[in-house]
Amino acid sequence: MITLDELLQSRDRRALRQRSLLTQYPGKALLCLTVQLPGAEKRSALSLEIASAAVAAVRGGFSPIFEQLLDLETGYEGYFIVPLSPADAKRRAVALEEEHPLGRLFDLDVIVPDGGGVRPLSRGELGYGERRCLVCDKPARYCIRARSHEVAELLQVIEEMVQSARSTLALDKNNG
Repeated sequence: MITLDELLQSRDRRALRQRSLLTQYPGKALLCLTVQLPGAEKRSALSLEIASAAVAAVRGGFSPIFEQLLDLETGYEGYFIVPLSPADAKRRAVALEEEHPLGRLFDLDVIVPDGGGVRPLSRGELGYGERRCLVCDKPARYCIRARSHEVAELLQVIEEMVQSARSTLALDKNNG
């Protein structure tokens, strides 16, 4: 279990890493991977299985020229430099999030400079709709803010998604 302070500190470290990578690789897109997992436990066998599927999907869909993978108590983080414009990288990221069997559990942010800091390029900036709730299909941000669903309910849906994807992904590996 992690504390709110630990989570906030990890976000600050992530922003520093992102700023540094954008400086080191000008003209390239930075893709930052995290796993969408509710609750205070951000590192588990389930989160690592989702992260592993996400890394494989990113490697297959982007051909990164640099990657850094961090297995942290505050959650799995992946940083990928890809030879695309931020807009093209975001389009591919949205496609992965929407088409991969576990894509709704991937958080694939394309990071862009913003003044002295960094920010994720939003779906809306490219005309895409909002991410949907895993339980009720309403815009996820509303359910998150209102805490419309219990963590246990969300984790059950996620477990079912992963269980279903295991057979699909195993078939894909055998055919690929």
